[in-house]
Formats: sequence, C-alpha cells, structure tokens
Amino acid sequence: MAKFASYSLMRDDILKKSFKPIYLFMGEESFFIDDLTDLMDQMILSEAERDFNHSVFYGIDSDVRTIISTCKRYPMMSDYQVVIVKEAQKLDNIELLELYAKKPLNSTILIINYKHGTIDGRKGVIKAIDKVGVIFESKRIYDNKIPAFIHAYFQDRKFQIDAKATQMLVDHVGNDLSKLVKELEKLQVVLSGKQPKITAEIVEENIGISKDYNNFELVKALANKDRAKAYRIVDYFDKNQKNNPLVLTLSSLIYYFNNLVECFWLPQKNEQTVMKALNFRSTFMTQDYMAGIRNYNVNEVMDIVSHLRTFDAKSKGVDNPPYTTNGELLKELVFKIMH
Repeated sequence: MAKFASYSLMRDDILKKSFKPIYLFMGEESFFIDDLTDLMDQMILSEAERDFNHSVFYGIDSDVRTIISTCKRYPMMSDYQVVIVKEAQKLDNIELLELYAKKPLNSTILIINYKHGTIDGRKGVIKAIDKVGVIFESKRIYDNKIPAFIHAYFQDRKFQIDAKATQMLVDHVGNDLSKLVKELEKLQVVLSGKQPKITAEIVEENIGISKDYNNFELVKALANKDRAKAYRIVDYFDKNQKNNPLVLTLSSLIYYFNNLVECFWLPQKNEQTVMKALNFRSTFMTQDYMAGIRNYNVNEVMDIVSHLRTFDAKSKGVDNPPYTTNGELLKELVFKIMH
C-alpha cells in the first residue's frame, strides 16, 4: 500500500504510470480529488481503449454489487479497464467493497472518490484497500499555503508569477481551489506562447482585479496607516461591489490582523522571525506585518480584531440597522481601524 502526504507527490506517482488496482481519494478538499481522478483518467486508457474499458458510477444511484461485478470483468483489447466511483460518500453499503478489495483484479483500476469527509480507518474496507492500493487524504490547505500552491501550479507549467500578482489572486478568490484554478488556467491560456512571467498588470487586465484597488492594497494602506489611500480603496469597493465582495475583504482583514497579534508575542520582531512564525515563503509577505508592528500596539490590534468580529456578524445581518449597505459597513470599519 502507498499513502501520500501531499498532492504533488501523488501526482508525480501517477505520472510514473505504475498503477495499483485500487485508489481511494477521500477528504475535505474536492479539487485535489477531482484533479487526481482526471489525471488518472487521461493517463491510463487511450481514446480507442475507452469504449469498452471505461465505467463511471455515481454513489447516489449505484449499487455496490454492480460496481464489484464490473470490476471483475476483464479488459477488451487493453491492458486495463478503469472503473470510477464518484460521490462515493453517498454510496450505500460502501463497506461491501471490502469483498473485492481482498482479491482485486490487477487488470482493473478502481478509483473511488469520497468527498467532504473520510472513511473510518478502523473499517475493514480501509484495511483491505490499505494492503493492495493507494489511499490519499485530500485536506483543505490553510490560507497561508495558497500562495505556495499558486507558485507551484505555474512552476509546473514553466511560468513565473510575482509576489504581488499572487497575493492579488489570493485576496480575490480566497481558498476555493476550484475557483482559483479556473482563474490560473485563464492566465495560462492568455500567456501561452508569450512572456513567461505573470505580473500584477497581467492579472488586472485578464482577471478583472485592479492592481491599485484590491484587498492586498487595502491591507497595506491599513498597515501603514495611510488614511487617504485606505479611503480611496474603500470608496472604489463601494462603487464596484460585484467585483469586491465584502466577505472576501473581511476575510483578508481578519487574516492579517489575527496574524499581526501573533507577531507581538515574538521575542524578536524582525523580518526573518516573522516570516518563520507565519510560515511565509519570502520577506515580501512580511512587509505589511513589519509596518503593522511599527504603527500599532498589541492592545490596538486586539481592539481591531474585536471590531472585525462585530462587523463580520453585522455583514451577516446580526445587529445591523436596516438598509445599511456593505459599503457603509466597510467605511465604518476602516474608520474604527484607523482611529
């Protein structure tokens, strides 16, 4: 059995084309599950082989015995047949797959997608797959790991992306990887055959994020207590709410100020220490934190975190006066942060 701790290692193993009879992809992050399944689907069979050797089942309307029966068939004019079970978390009696996993056909590659959770490792079906196949747990990645994901995505495709462009994408999309990858694919298509480096200007032109009016620049303005710039950005957000949803702005501010609180407890408050404590890849990402340390004290930041929680609740309708717009909420919040 093989267990892979990371998505990249799992991808590398699939690309080697040394396949096991059963793959169980399970966990909270659907993107990794779908991407690995699609990669295997492309790698194993040719177009000519797919007609007689490719079966897809959906958990909500499938029967385990039918899946097992299909897995026991031999391929036609091919080394393998591929059987994919999607949305396996909705499959009744999934534990019965243990019967097949105890004696699988090497000519069948069974790929099980189990989303939004995991199967109890004590169950017999897990133990059986554990002996003959591959289990990959697809975990959600933390917000501070998203920049590294973007960097690795483009590096694999022979592109570079600068730090500001990366942070613009993070702030615009958040940690919804499926949505994020669609934007990354768009940039990849746009730059195909052109320059290999993605800049803030390219992101602005092709994704619709202003390089001057975005959450990244708002955080920088607040960190430096640049009131004029902060209010210009907030005013822009108010006039362009569709492209600048309050929920993403609040998420960026909560992330920044929660991290800033941690910085005040560090014994040494230099860029290297902050970078290590926050698990950042470069000192570029620490610049706003160094500015925050200079311009705020810990009590002020604790008060700001409290304000952010209050305004997050207000944005969801809790204790929020009727007819208050998201723009008005954000303007009030920024005023409280800056004063």
